Amino acid sequence: MRAFVVNQYKGPLQEADVPEPLVGDGDVLVQVQAAGLNQLDEKIRAGEFKQILPYKLPLILGNDLAGTVIRIGAKVRGFKPGDEVYARADTDRIGTFAERIAVAEADLALKPTSISIQEAGSLPLVALTAWQALVERGNVQPGQKVLIHGGAGGVGSIAIQLAKHLGATVATTASASNADFVRKLGADTVIDYRTQDFEQLLTGYDLVLDSLGGKNLAKSLRVLAPGGKAIGIAGPPDPAFAREAGLNAVLRLAITGLSSGIRRQAKKLGVSYEFLFMRASGEQLRRIATLVDDGVLRPVAGKLFPFGQTPQALQALAKGGIRGKVVVSNT
Repeated sequence: MRAFVVNQYKGPLQEADVPEPLVGDGDVLVQVQAAGLNQLDEKIRAGEFKQILPYKLPLILGNDLAGTVIRIGAKVRGFKPGDEVYARADTDRIGTFAERIAVAEADLALKPTSISIQEAGSLPLVALTAWQALVERGNVQPGQKVLIHGGAGGVGSIAIQLAKHLGATVATTASASNADFVRKLGADTVIDYRTQDFEQLLTGYDLVLDSLGGKNLAKSLRVLAPGGKAIGIAGPPDPAFAREAGLNAVLRLAITGLSSGIRRQAKKLGVSYEFLFMRASGEQLRRIATLVDDGVLRPVAGKLFPFGQTPQALQALAKGGIRGKVVVSNT
């Protein structure tokens, strides 16, 4: 089976022949027809998460997939061969930059019927991130004010649409060239991050979804209303994440230290900070598929590459400047 693997951290993505996936009783074997690329893929390749995601090398990269069911395990009841499906592979079982992958039934959902397989492949990780940030963690209610950083990116372009659906007033940061694009997605206020300082222009927000970290996250705390919440997907990880991930005591201590500064700042301001490392969920993807088919959410597959050009696709993602998602197609 053909796949694209990383043989060493910071090394190039290379094509290789790899063994066929093992299909357990609760697994579904999927022919991968489209795989969305995410910043997480590049961070894993660069070794940025090797302490908290200790993958064994060589590693097949890739978190998102859409494709067709080939075979099901003995205990699978919800899918059959021929079904068109989509998923974010579980953190322990990534590897969608391959011709086939075995996915746990609980992580899989039927793809939305109203969109192409490539558009479906663009959705899982970013849509689940938006859902878990805005619905699960943020509990966004009608009339609340939400700031979404990087509105033209993969997560941002879906989060804007979902926040509007939930009834929020939405502000976002984007370049001037993307201002009309993010307004069409539903943004009420657009801040040009190159020429404007969002901290000087926004105040009283209930929730911030931050995809940049660092100084951007610190400034985001200061636009929140008392009791507001900043959810960071770029870090730093917090103690709750370390506990949920089952990390050892040394790593838990290190992670507590990493986020202590930002958590202290948040406490002083009467707001809170949480780190979100999204998880796979077929149940949530079923709800997202309904929103897509109802016309509430529209995927943004900004650039398409053939499967054989997966390394070039990852390089294009790393360079930035692409609206929505980069997707590799193997139909």
